[in-house]
Amino acid sequence: MLLARVEGNVVATRKHPSYEGWRLVICQPINNAGDPEGAPQVAIDPHGAGMHQRVVLSSDGSAARKAVGDEKSPARWIVAGIVDELEPGVPV
Repeated sequence: MLLARVEGNVVATRKHPSYEGWRLVICQPINNAGDPEGAPQVAIDPHGAGMHQRVVLSSDGSAARKAVGDEKSPARWIVAGIVDELEPGVPV
């Protein structure tokens, strides 16, 4: 699981059939202070996170493939939830 910030939407004229009907977002992993940490990831977003919202990403490819209903899908990252607020002193 990673804390990340939604930085954009993915627009594709061609994509894997398992992505049909799914919103794909570009998520920048961040640390607790909100600073970028690592490379951006493309994730399936079943929750409808808005631009610059903090989200929790899961790299469990099996869960992502199960969500799209295709065991041969290239899906790896999925937005597991939207962060409402961070409680001070509690590790993410």
